[in-house]
Amino acid sequence: MTLERLLFEPSLSRSPGRVVQWWESRRPVYNAIVGVTGLGTFAYSSLVSWIATGDWSVAPWQLVVVYGIGANLFYTLGWAVEVVAERWLKRPVYGLGPALFRHGLVFSIGLTLFPTALMTIFAIASAILK
Repeated sequence: MTLERLLFEPSLSRSPGRVVQWWESRRPVYNAIVGVTGLGTFAYSSLVSWIATGDWSVAPWQLVVVYGIGANLFYTLGWAVEVVAERWLKRPVYGLGPALFRHGLVFSIGLTLFPTALMTIFAIASAILK
């Protein structure tokens, strides 16, 4: 799947089943992108924690699992919102799915990277206040 097709190509067949199929065909890529981002965040946060405190600490794996489940639940809202919007407006909304996917992906990446910003701020503050 090309990047253009992944991010911009709408489902032209507008039945609810086809809309769900369009979203679900992109879920593995979404999970891979957010997962790799999460691994980077996990590694960076652990490294910064070790540098700042001299103690190697990692987030509990249960937190990672809960985050992944939450991300997928919110991903499911994408196709649900698209199907509900079409029923409410009583017309096709071709660009809504790709727009929701793009914005949700960017939000998920940003939310997944957020702990790196916090860890950096805390590490700098810890170094300054020593």
